[in-house]
Amino acid sequence: MFSSRITKTQSELEATRANLTQTFMQALENYNTQNQQSFSELAQELRSQKETQSSFLEEITVLKSSAGDFSAVVEDAVKGVVSVGTDKGTGSGFIVDSQGYIVTNYHVIADAKKIAVLTYTRDVVPAELLGADKDRDLAVLKISGTHHALPLGDSDSLQVGRKVIAIGNPFGLSFTVTEGIVSALDREGPNGQLDYIQTDVSLNPGNSGGPLIDTSGRVIGINNFKVGNAESLGFALEINAAKDVINHLANATIVS
Repeated sequence: MFSSRITKTQSELEATRANLTQTFMQALENYNTQNQQSFSELAQELRSQKETQSSFLEEITVLKSSAGDFSAVVEDAVKGVVSVGTDKGTGSGFIVDSQGYIVTNYHVIADAKKIAVLTYTRDVVPAELLGADKDRDLAVLKISGTHHALPLGDSDSLQVGRKVIAIGNPFGLSFTVTEGIVSALDREGPNGQLDYIQTDVSLNPGNSGGPLIDTSGRVIGINNFKVGNAESLGFALEINAAKDVINHLANATIVS
């Protein structure tokens, strides 16, 4: 049976998510008006604000199954995951190239005027939108600096019943990890394409754009949506269907 250290009510989680969005935007405003101020100072300011808002935002929640412990895989993979914050809300994303290229869902950044990301090291960094594909619900962002990138796997080799792990930012709870299995392959998505992995991994608002990884730590899907309020009906875009789109949006060959 899965267990979690976080037992907040949904209303409290929604409030936390709203606070995190406000914090992202305030950090960006500080940067825009005081562009000589270092990012390290901004990050420290954000950490201080988050600690007063809710200490559980500093935790990493890892849910383990009785059949296996993937904490070693998670410990490495989580370093390449980011929270994406905009003036519209928050979501998830992951780094695919060490030079700061980030993949997320289009709907996470749609209509946003400002975009920032919160890294695993708790740095808040303004992000540039390089390109977006509404049909595939994909977007590529770019941040400065050198970062931990996640390796991509081969989604064509997936099999039903294989264990998978999702890492994301549900309800503003940064770097939360959930585990499940592949329930079905080649499911039809909102765009009519049969390029989606069905899983029983728990997905909630804020997970969108985060990675679905296999037990070796490779990204095999991009968490995208769930069916209404149904339990254990999550869907992720197969990574093989996304690779060419990612390179096109980045205008560079950053994944293969």
